[in-house]
Amino acid sequence: MKNNNMENISKHITYAEAIHSNTAKRKGIDNTPNPTQLENMKVTAEKVFEPLRAWVGGPIKVNSFFRSPELNTAIGGVASSQHCKGQAIDIDDVYGRRSNAEMFTYIREMLDFDQVIWEFGTDMNPNWIHVSYVSEEDNRNRCLKAYKDDMGKTKYKVIWATHNTTLRSIRKKLV
Repeated sequence: MKNNNMENISKHITYAEAIHSNTAKRKGIDNTPNPTQLENMKVTAEKVFEPLRAWVGGPIKVNSFFRSPELNTAIGGVASSQHCKGQAIDIDDVYGRRSNAEMFTYIREMLDFDQVIWEFGTDMNPNWIHVSYVSEEDNRNRCLKAYKDDMGKTKYKVIWATHNTTLRSIRKKLV
């Protein structure tokens, strides 16, 4: 499915930004989502990115959004990556409005999500944030921290998890 590069995934994410990959360009990999993946991208942007951006009060850098399976393999991603379904986005504070740690905390406390990952960095601030969204019914609201083991392999540990119905009731009281 080829799209007009002027189409937006959401108010603040262009189609071109959502499928951009230097690796795909360099290796000639087609990184075009199908209609289902594109719809997942729009839902993820609407449910996670746009509310976060409104809270931040300005731009947030999108490091990676959609990845075709071929691109995901080329960059060494896991076969089950939610990026391949259009359900995950990697973001980074490069504009100085809010730190990655602040955005991570906001997502955890205020938004419905499947997983949010504190990607490396320090105990004070991750290098970037991975956040995914599946559906209101299937989101796990699971918080993970990425780290390297002694062999240099990326591992994840759960740092916070609770049932999403509990979270929904808590969030309603906060709003």
